Amino acid sequence: MFQEICSELDAAYEEMVEIRRYLHMHPEVSFMEFKTAAYIAEYYQKLGIEPRTGVGGNGVVAMVKGGLPGKTIALRADFDALPIQDEKDVPYKSTVPGVTHACGHDGHTATLLVLAKVLHKHRENLEGNVVFIHQHAEEYAPGGAKAMIEDGCLDGVDVIFGTHLWASEPAGKIQYRTGPIMAAADRFQIKVQGKGGHGAQPQKTKDAVVIGSQLVLNLQQIVSRKVDPVESAVVSVGSFIAENPFNVIADSAELIGTVRTFNEEIRTQIEQEIERTVKASCDLYDAAYEYTFDRGYPAVVNHREETEFLANLAGNVPGVGVVEESPMQMGGEDFAYFLQHVKGTFFFTGAKPTYSDTAYPHHHPKFDIDEKAMLIAAKTFSLTILQYQAEHAAVTAGK
Repeated sequence: MFQEICSELDAAYEEMVEIRRYLHMHPEVSFMEFKTAAYIAEYYQKLGIEPRTGVGGNGVVAMVKGGLPGKTIALRADFDALPIQDEKDVPYKSTVPGVTHACGHDGHTATLLVLAKVLHKHRENLEGNVVFIHQHAEEYAPGGAKAMIEDGCLDGVDVIFGTHLWASEPAGKIQYRTGPIMAAADRFQIKVQGKGGHGAQPQKTKDAVVIGSQLVLNLQQIVSRKVDPVESAVVSVGSFIAENPFNVIADSAELIGTVRTFNEEIRTQIEQEIERTVKASCDLYDAAYEYTFDRGYPAVVNHREETEFLANLAGNVPGVGVVEESPMQMGGEDFAYFLQHVKGTFFFTGAKPTYSDTAYPHHHPKFDIDEKAMLIAAKTFSLTILQYQAEHAAVTAGK
């Protein structure tokens, strides 16, 4: 059946591209993806599949019910865009000012929709069920995964697989990793409250810019001097705001940043060390402070059995030339929540564009993908589904 499915996916490739480009031209940011969710639901309805909508917010869940007994396998695709101006010079450039799909979620959605269409045609000969989870709001914590799970999207699911079209690697490459593959992504905010005054009389002030600048430097020592060197961690200040006229010393400054970790103990340690550093830095200048630490997504931790299963079969997928272990990535992903509830794995499908010498990173205004990667992802999912059912049917029969 796999060869037949691959042929049908090849035939439907232009439709896959059309869907992806339509979504790329009509992006919607996290928690505001109403039209995108409606588009997805309508696609399933036209196939004769009645999806469940409004799952945990804007989520959509559909199921292809196989005619033969077997496991229930879930696949997930996210569909939100980012508040970034599209700067690509392509016919499918975003038509929405200040919003674009700069992370490949449009491609994830197109992959699952067309795969569902093909598998639905083969449903009578399909073992088990395939649940298609279309998740909203991956880009912005608290994200959509947790709410969708609470709303029952994983009910009855035995295993889940997900992929990210990965623009830093060429199409034809599959990357996997057992255990942690993507980091926990947290956010901190610090307000330094000093005492403002005239720029010519610094002795009468508590300069929030100086305090904040010293604090930025001190925060960099947390990872280098407080965290075990064999552990991976990042503390980055992304925003420093202290707006004033040129001749006025700021009375306050706000710093916002991110923390990335894989180990929960290190995550907690850094949360505490940041506050210790803030307090010490402000005490030195007799300044006050406010500190908040918002825990975002946990680390994506792949299950060994499912990861090894995926790694062993990926080389048999047409179009896949390289299957390799992925380095640990400091980016965050709320697919982590799915893996906390059911076994499964999350992998990367190479999608580096071929039309340009430059592969722009995810979240860049000129981000794009090699659309052939969608076809490879769909075929990888297909073989994963068929082989997983076959192996577990054999295990069941042998008992």
